[in-house]
Amino acid sequence: MLGQQLFADAPRDALLVGTDLMAQASLAAPGVDLADEARVAELWKDHGPFDAVIHTAAYTAVDLAETNAALARRANVEASAVLARRCALEGARLVAVSTDFVFDGESARPYREDDATRPLSVYGATKLEGERAAFAEHAQGTLIARTQWLYGPRGKHFPRTIANAAREKGRLKVVDDQRGSPTTTLALSPALWDLTQRGEPGLYHAACEGECSWFEFTRAILDELELRSVVLEPCATSEFPRPAKRPAYSVLDSSKLTRLRGRSLGQWREALTAYLALEPL
Repeated sequence: MLGQQLFADAPRDALLVGTDLMAQASLAAPGVDLADEARVAELWKDHGPFDAVIHTAAYTAVDLAETNAALARRANVEASAVLARRCALEGARLVAVSTDFVFDGESARPYREDDATRPLSVYGATKLEGERAAFAEHAQGTLIARTQWLYGPRGKHFPRTIANAAREKGRLKVVDDQRGSPTTTLALSPALWDLTQRGEPGLYHAACEGECSWFEFTRAILDELELRSVVLEPCATSEFPRPAKRPAYSVLDSSKLTRLRGRSLGQWREALTAYLALEPL
């Protein structure tokens, strides 16, 4: 979802090579395991050199990670370390995408880049370890962009799931005690390109502005789709127990990135409208 948007938003003079563990024929270098040192070296030999790498690959099945920790660690930690090490050897910049799940959700204000981390899940823990591995291997050329509640064209995501369920069931019950900032790939992708070109190494938070609960996000989606007859009921997280614990409050303060770019990723509500205008659900 994010990788394809990055291709769509690439600078006109950029020469792009895309890769994925799945052997997609549309990619220049399909079927590459990014945690495999030898395969990544071959990627550079066959398609490089690269000025920058935007690393969007991850194990993002939050609940499944609780029982597939080794696989999550391979994708979220080992791949980050391998790519950072290769980028360091080749003199390339690495921009890697991370997550709000590195925090415990107990903050009373949006999280800044220098706030203490305490992940509550295997997914969050492996993403944090991946951040640290990348910095350890390539401190002078690694930029980490933490984002959250991501959705966009060509993807499986919350708004699409809600739209389908609303039309099928006519009644929804949605969690109202988890708060974050819904962020579109349409907003995130240009920011990642900006980081490759003028960001300094370090941590950045990259999310749309404002905040809402999943319930409030759902209400906005239904309003945009004119599905106002759907019965929508708020509920507590405890009513839908999941294997992985989620942070109750994980809003990200993205002001550092805003200062760098001269503009924010935009308000989450406006971003939702723009997305649905491009890809009606």
